[in-house]
Amino acid sequence: MITLVDKDSAFRRIMAHQYTAVVVLDGSCVVEHINSAAELLLVRSEKQLLGHAFDSLFAQPDEIRSLLASVVQEGASVSVRSASWQMQSRELLTLDFIVSPVMDRNQIHLIVEMVPADRSVRISRDEGRVDHTETSRHLVRGLAHEIKNPLGGIRGAAQLLASELPSDELQEYTRVIIKEADRLRNLVDRLLGSHQMPAFSQLNIHQVLERVLALIKAEAGDRVTLIRDYDPSIPEFLGDEAQLIQVFLNIARNALQALSESDQSAAVIRFRSRTVRQYTIRQKRHRIVARIDVIDNGPGIERDMLEKIFYPMISGRASGTGLGLSLVQQLVELHNGSVACESEAGQTLFTVHLPLETIDE
Repeated sequence: MITLVDKDSAFRRIMAHQYTAVVVLDGSCVVEHINSAAELLLVRSEKQLLGHAFDSLFAQPDEIRSLLASVVQEGASVSVRSASWQMQSRELLTLDFIVSPVMDRNQIHLIVEMVPADRSVRISRDEGRVDHTETSRHLVRGLAHEIKNPLGGIRGAAQLLASELPSDELQEYTRVIIKEADRLRNLVDRLLGSHQMPAFSQLNIHQVLERVLALIKAEAGDRVTLIRDYDPSIPEFLGDEAQLIQVFLNIARNALQALSESDQSAAVIRFRSRTVRQYTIRQKRHRIVARIDVIDNGPGIERDMLEKIFYPMISGRASGTGLGLSLVQQLVELHNGSVACESEAGQTLFTVHLPLETIDE
């Protein structure tokens, strides 16, 4: 008879396809089975954990041991929200725990389900920011259209007036009107954002980053040290090369401007690429994504500005238009990805996650 944790059991086959991290323990709280999501979360393989006490993973095992013992004794499930557990590896995990007892052939087993609490917070935060940004973008686009319509009339009237004026001195005023109308039209076009859908083709993310590095190097010269920290195993994926160059160029230029305005004597911009497995973007779970970080050691972004930097027309610089990062988010969303920023004095980190699955997946 097949038992709960036998290799051919239906339970194990189901657990293998679960996104939630699941660990199965025997009545003595010794690990009998873990699924792949738990291996990723705990940074341990099943082979390393089988036959070991589950509480041995934690720096303070007494609390875990007491929790598991209460489930065994009372035969009732226990749920713990946002518990912070220090691992033996020194990593701090904030988890939602559910421990459930299961009887199988007169033997008790414990099923431990673990969901990183910061993951659900991040997903909710990202959803909220995207919704707010999209609302702001619609408002700005409506305003931009209202501005653009009379601009054409103003420019046309100035051209007609210029043809009627007798002197070059008077025509200079109409040239100013035409020039300023053109400047406003360009600004409005930028406010309206990109209407071009991505032209997807197979690309290597490091070719995109190398192009950005070359452009930033040409602009910055020796004023900034550019560091590559790439994961060469990241596979090719479908994306629009021109749009992704624009994404990382806008981010890198923001970093360059921040460093230029600071007193930082050893200015550094680091480009880092990694793969992340089982990552959720806007309620959709992706098997594997590319994580691209752009990190600078500038003065940082003020906390009250940090949550608003992706909104249109919001800028932390007096000379900024607040359109660059809004465009970044728009283009990343067109690639089904996400962008976020963390900042403190001495370090600003922009992170872009891009799914590596094909469009059909």
